[in-house]
Amino acid sequence: MGHTVSVHTTSDFENMLRGSALRVTRPRIAVLEVVHDHPHADTDSIIGLVRAHLGPVSHQTVYDVLKALTSVGLLRRIEPPGSVARYEARVGDNHHHVVCRSCGAIADVDCAVGAAPCLAPSEAHGFVIDEAEVIYWGICPNCSPAHCS
Repeated sequence: MGHTVSVHTTSDFENMLRGSALRVTRPRIAVLEVVHDHPHADTDSIIGLVRAHLGPVSHQTVYDVLKALTSVGLLRRIEPPGSVARYEARVGDNHHHVVCRSCGAIADVDCAVGAAPCLAPSEAHGFVIDEAEVIYWGICPNCSPAHCS
């Protein structure tokens, strides 16, 4: 079962910010809009898209906004090994990701079985586990030999 994309308005983003006790600012709204519209975008892409909405915005402003939104749980930061950090607005559901070894494309993968965490370690070493993060690696349909023939 795939994740349903929902359409948000500016007032939805304002309410998200207020609900997380963050001040409503144009850069925060723009970053939320961009990440909702472009899941798994990297920081440079987000900066470019925010600038297309707002005009000149510093790198530092966007970094600060990403950090603030991630710290309150409105965004999730993922960083597959060998990849730059990427951000998504799908939070709180313990989903995983599949990454193409060739082009770096990323897609969401819902948990296959069970409640969060959907994977139980054979030894927790006394930790209380509340999340499992899995990255599946492979070749996406666009890069597969079958697609290229």
